[in-house]
Amino acid sequence: MEMMELLKVVLFGIVEGITEWLPISSTGHMILLNEVVSLHVSDEFYSMFQVVIQLGAILAVVLLFFKQIWPFGRKNNEEPLTAHGAGAWIKTDIFKLWFRILVSCVPAAVVGILFDDILEEMFYNYRTVAIMLILFGVAFLIVENRNHGKKAQVTSLKDITYRLAFWIGMFQLIAAIFPGTSRSGATIVGALLLGVSRTVAAEYTFFLAIPVMFGASLLKLVKFGLAFSAAETAILLTGMVVAFVVSLIVIRFLMGYIKKHDFKVFGWYRIILGAIVLLCGVCGLLP
Repeated sequence: MEMMELLKVVLFGIVEGITEWLPISSTGHMILLNEVVSLHVSDEFYSMFQVVIQLGAILAVVLLFFKQIWPFGRKNNEEPLTAHGAGAWIKTDIFKLWFRILVSCVPAAVVGILFDDILEEMFYNYRTVAIMLILFGVAFLIVENRNHGKKAQVTSLKDITYRLAFWIGMFQLIAAIFPGTSRSGATIVGALLLGVSRTVAAEYTFFLAIPVMFGASLLKLVKFGLAFSAAETAILLTGMVVAFVVSLIVIRFLMGYIKKHDFKVFGWYRIILGAIVLLCGVCGLLP
């Protein structure tokens, strides 16, 4: 792999690691980045790459929140299945959390499996990205103004019901259809509208990403096949490693940031970026 291509891959990994967790759309940024700095790979490989690179970001969530998502162990087991024996190693509260997460995954999973190729062909372009960046940027501003001074009704992951989990999943469905929406952005906006606190909304979004991205990556890998060239393997692994390292930093930053600030800054960023992209398109700077 040439040095220039390696630098491009590192750039893609950095962008993925930053934008996957901030509610500003990783897919949208990857599409825009590819319009400006494209990798010298086949369209089929890039379609797979822009999804599977997210596995690096996911591993960062698993590492940082392992104690909160691993459902086995006797230490700090608040709700063991049984008082003694093997059941004492099972954390039922975490299993319940995973069941609710799976409920949130259903809408996007069904649409993704059935219509993935069609949606990609129809909406994966800078125009859709720009429009959705702006629309959900406005949504963040409206929701934060609406919630200003109000006390969140859901302040713990345990308070998320199956009904609430389903409706959060319906918001995630919007992101599954329209790139530029942001999976994290859609779920956070939906959660805030439904009375969830910022911290819980962010954490739930992180955990929700694990099955969603593993599923999406598996789907792309199956469609592409496992016959990678040496160069393609290097590109994919480099992108994932960079995304993993950057994600560790960004997740820590975001969790600290939202304890003292709201999401308005991300809303304004989305609006400004979307407007710039539309302007570039009008001026003929984007294909």
